[in-house]
Amino acid sequence: MSSTEETTEESTVGEISSREHSTQGTQTNLPENGETLEEKLQISQDKYLRLAAEFENYKRLAQRDQSDSIRFANESLLKNLLPIIDNLERAIHFAKEAGTSGPLLEGVELTHKQFLETISKVGVRQLCTTGNSFDPAIHQAVTQVESGSVAPNTVVEEFQKGYWLHDRILRPAMVSVAKEKSDLTEPFSTEESGEEGGIGK
Repeated sequence: MSSTEETTEESTVGEISSREHSTQGTQTNLPENGETLEEKLQISQDKYLRLAAEFENYKRLAQRDQSDSIRFANESLLKNLLPIIDNLERAIHFAKEAGTSGPLLEGVELTHKQFLETISKVGVRQLCTTGNSFDPAIHQAVTQVESGSVAPNTVVEEFQKGYWLHDRILRPAMVSVAKEKSDLTEPFSTEESGEEGGIGK
């Protein structure tokens, strides 16, 4: 074998050895690189799931806000109509107290009824107050009265009607609330007065 052939063979053997060494190093690093990629993939997937959940929550809130805006769009207008209903009710009340009757009263009553029917179609309804427990969320107490016939904190009189708009208070009811009857100081008995009179004599 010539020196040239020996040199070529040695070079070929060296290249093969170098390739094997390089391949072994790559194979050694593959598991580590694979775990890193898997971790990165898991992190990316977690981020995607979080963003998707946040977007769904945002979409639900936006839909609810839009729905509430539609349901309560007439809230301001309806509040402005309530004093008109109050005045119709006062007119009916005073007319009946005065013994008034006839077409005029019937017309006012019919107008009042139509008002209530119209606002009920858009979700307005009256509160039930008298005889119920006082609730500051739906009642506005303007006075307290002593009562021995009903439990304390019970609504005993309604001065102005309250109204719901769907599940929200449109206007609280103005009411009078019962409180405990205060104990009065007992006067002196006649027996004690007699004794005092005897001593004076």
